[in-house]
Amino acid sequence: MVRHFLGLYLLIVVTLAAVSWGQDKLLQAYGTGDLLDERSQAVALNAVGDRLRSLPTAEWKDAVARAAADAGVGLELYKTEDIAGPETLAKLRAGRIAYLRAARGESWALREIDADTVLALEVFAPDPQRGPLEWALDGFFYAAIGLVIMIWIWPLTRDLRILEAAAARFGDKNWLFDAPIKPRSQIYPLAETFRKMAARIDGLIASHKDMSNAVSHEIKTPLSRMQFEIELAQRAGSPADVAASLANIKSDIAEINALVTATLSYAILERADLVLKVGVHDFTTLIPAIAEYVRRDVRPDIDMHTAIDASGARVVCDGHLFETVLKNLLYNAARFADRQVRVSFATEGGMNRLLVDDDGPGIPEKDRERVFDSFVQLDAAQGRKRGFGLGLAIVRRAIEWHAGKVSVADSPLGGARIAAVWPQMRAPDA
Repeated sequence: MVRHFLGLYLLIVVTLAAVSWGQDKLLQAYGTGDLLDERSQAVALNAVGDRLRSLPTAEWKDAVARAAADAGVGLELYKTEDIAGPETLAKLRAGRIAYLRAARGESWALREIDADTVLALEVFAPDPQRGPLEWALDGFFYAAIGLVIMIWIWPLTRDLRILEAAAARFGDKNWLFDAPIKPRSQIYPLAETFRKMAARIDGLIASHKDMSNAVSHEIKTPLSRMQFEIELAQRAGSPADVAASLANIKSDIAEINALVTATLSYAILERADLVLKVGVHDFTTLIPAIAEYVRRDVRPDIDMHTAIDASGARVVCDGHLFETVLKNLLYNAARFADRQVRVSFATEGGMNRLLVDDDGPGIPEKDRERVFDSFVQLDAAQGRKRGFGLGLAIVRRAIEWHAGKVSVADSPLGGARIAAVWPQMRAPDA
């Protein structure tokens, strides 16, 4: 915006300079009023000066007073030493008329009589009578400025109308923001901001639809099992059968609770008003502790190795979010790994880099972007449903809140590598 303002400012300045220069040239070529005034003043001063030179110096003051009284004009004699200004003195010595404005506001035309004396004629500046030429030049002057501003503003108003129409279409539930604004346009950054906002809104709407559909589907299955177990408990003939049904119901309730917890965690990350609780955390102890916890909880037989650079001793981030990120990444890797999982962290070039590798089957390249969407489970079609498909979606949103990105690639271990990269942040003031 500052660049466009400076461009308009410079354009107006150049236009003013060019039009003023042209106006002065036209007035010099076709206007004669000032020239005639200067000539008449020169004639009057020369006539009085010639008269004074024919008289003794002692009579000059009285002669000037009589001439002023007879002509009804202001005439004065000044000492050359009383005249200030090198440019004025240079004009007088060259025999030219110089002009001087007194402190009280009157103007005087000066002419040198001799080396020590200057004759001053008071000149009046009545309101000029503007002729057709002056009016025409003034009209051209302002028309040129208005034309330049209009030429500059017209593309702006055109693009604003395009942006307004696109925003109106988007507001009518047409979730496609189509505003063909060129990169050279003054409002291109604004259009890009609108486009990102529209994409974000579209993504939120799609996410909420998927969430509603998935939650209703995921809850329906354990609810059906619970209803079946309740009927079995009602028909049970022994306390052992009732206890077994209650255990199954308890398991289904835990599954529903886990779904609700994961959904709420994801919904919180989708909020626009989320505020990060940033602090300094020691990843050299945090990551190994979480890795050991996940290994014992999911796969005690798996080899989970950590390699944390010394730069991980002071990482500025939201500790709660990154604990969730690490757990989701490690749980996901442990479920699919064959025998080993490797976690590494380092800081380089102002960027933090967290890598989680496994030796599992990997992720097909066509699914590497889709795997971060909510409620997506790549192995559900083969009947091997694990979790709710929210783990990697939560990871992506948490890293995005730290201005970073998450990606999937092939791992040196033979499985999948999930890389989370985000910029280093300044530590909060103590």
